[in-house]
Order: sequence, then structure tokens, then C-alpha cells
Amino acid sequence: MSIQTVGIIGAGTMGNGIAQACAVAGLKVVMVDIAEAAVQRGLATVAGSLDRLIKKEKISAADKDAALALIQGSTDYEALKQAQIVIEAATENHALKVKILQQVDALLAPEVILASNTSSISITQLAAATSRADRFIGMHFFNPVPMMALVEIIRGLQTSDATHDAVKELALALGKSPITVKNAPGFVVNRILVPMINEAFFVLAEGLATAEDIDAGMKLGCNQPIGPLALADMIGLDVCLAVMEVYLKEYGDSKYRPCPLLREMVAAGRLGRKTGHGVYAY
Repeated sequence: MSIQTVGIIGAGTMGNGIAQACAVAGLKVVMVDIAEAAVQRGLATVAGSLDRLIKKEKISAADKDAALALIQGSTDYEALKQAQIVIEAATENHALKVKILQQVDALLAPEVILASNTSSISITQLAAATSRADRFIGMHFFNPVPMMALVEIIRGLQTSDATHDAVKELALALGKSPITVKNAPGFVVNRILVPMINEAFFVLAEGLATAEDIDAGMKLGCNQPIGPLALADMIGLDVCLAVMEVYLKEYGDSKYRPCPLLREMVAAGRLGRKTGHGVYAY
């Protein structure tokens, strides 16, 4: 399958990042969200990101204009009919994703591939909720999408070889480095990463060190480019909590118990960079 147009459901952090990556690679993009304001914020975020690349002399002003011209924003799922693949990048909530995927599934031609950018929810389960389980796959991008090279391609039990190969080809066309993984909660990267973040919250809650020193320790001692608590703020504390709750439910292992401090901060609305306050203030 030759993918020329990519549909994206969700204009938030991940959705607009995927849109930017596709448009910069010369693909047409249809980015859909439920509210026009959300669509416009997504488009503005892409424009701002491209402006930063211009300042860094990574792209030209003409490149920015060309990329933006390839992105169509909409609040109507009907606009997705022109895409050869639709990537769902909605909030990490199983019921919400199933609702969205079933609505879109009913609109799309049978040959169109459906993908989810989920970081923790079963691809096999999501696929089973659609009429195209063999053409359903996980395509997990990492934040910030324009900068991060990795894409996890997750095969559900039903995913066909043709679907996998087409999505791998798309990832390579975007300049990404894909890895193929089996379906399991958290897949590979987040299965390791999010419990580490959760443990950093336990260390913080126990008063073993300040947030700054915890992050400095992991940066200097483990050569990580960003500390786990600062990374949690970037990901969103609500997302980290949701992922840990999925692990606890799916594996039934107490080692995945979310840190009470993480729960409390989410309850307080301190979700990280997107709210201006998480572990750190922004």
C-alpha cells in the first residue's frame, strides 16, 4: 500500500506532533479533533515548532509553508475518508478509544489501516472492537514526536503481515527508526520507563532526596538526557498514572502500584508542563 494521506484523530501533543512529522515528510494530513479550538491550537503548535526549526536553521521558511499547506484541520470524521491510514491519538482511556475507533471504522473503506498511538492499551483488544482486525496495528510515537526517532510498531494477534509492512514503510518514510514488538501492556519502552518514573515518585515521597537531586542523579549517574521527574512533567502526570493503573490491572502484580504522591498530584491538577505545574513549576 502506498500511503499518501494520513488521518490523525486528536490535535493534542501527540496528534499535532505526528501531523508535523508527516507533513515535513511530504505527506498530506487530515487532523481531526472534537472542537475547532482544539484543532486551531494543534495547528498553532505545529507552526511554532516549525518556527523553532527555522531559527535552528534545520528548515527554511519555504519548508514551513509547504508543511503547513499539507495539514488540513477538521472537526468532522468524514474528512478522514481520504486517508489510507488513520492514526488514533486520543487520551489514554480504553473506553474512549474504543468509541472513537468504532465510529471511524464505520466510515472508512475496508482497505484503510487503523492504528492507535496508545502507550499501554492492548492492540489485540482494540482491534477486536473494529471490523478490520487484520488491518489494525499499534503505532506508538514518542514525545516530542518531531524530535524522537523511535516508533514502536505493535502487532495484535490479528494484525496481518501486509499491515505491519505498510506501517513500517510509513515509519521509515517519516525518518523514524521503527522496532516491532508483540502486544503486551506497556509494550517495551514504557514497560521499563513508566515504572522507573513511578519509583522516582516513591523516592521523592520518602524524602530520600529533592526532585532536583533525584533528576541530577539519574542524568549524571545513568547518562539520561532528562531526569525521570522532569520527564514525568513532560509526559503528563495523569498519563503516567493511567499507564501504571493499566499495568496493575493487567498484570495483577503489586510492583505496579502507583505511588500515592503521583495520585495526589494528579488529583490536585498538577499534571506537569501542560498545566504549568507538576513536580516543577513552569
